[in-house]
Amino acid sequence: MSIQNVVLLAMNALALSVGQVLFKLAAGALEGNGSLLTRVVFNKYLLAGLVVYCVATGLWVALLRQVPLSVAYPFVALAFVLVPLMGHWVLGEPLRWQTLVGAGVIFAGVWISGIE
Repeated sequence: MSIQNVVLLAMNALALSVGQVLFKLAAGALEGNGSLLTRVVFNKYLLAGLVVYCVATGLWVALLRQVPLSVAYPFVALAFVLVPLMGHWVLGEPLRWQTLVGAGVIFAGVWISGIE
């Protein structure tokens, strides 16, 4: 697999992770007064998360034209590494040592799966 495809697959996992953080922010922004429909429609975090997911989906489909699904899909697991880190850095959520160990195992599995 080319370096370009590896970078694009990693960028896709990053985009999915950013989308998850935006969805978490969107969930928090749903609190408040007014109708739920109004709070959903005018939720800037939700809109941004949906846009990021749409871009990530377009990138994913483009990548699948060049990379076998069995090779590309393990890269999605990188989001399981990135989301807890971003949750800690951006949202101030706790980061447990078990999460870091699990992230290391996932990262090793992605690396092993990506070797050709």
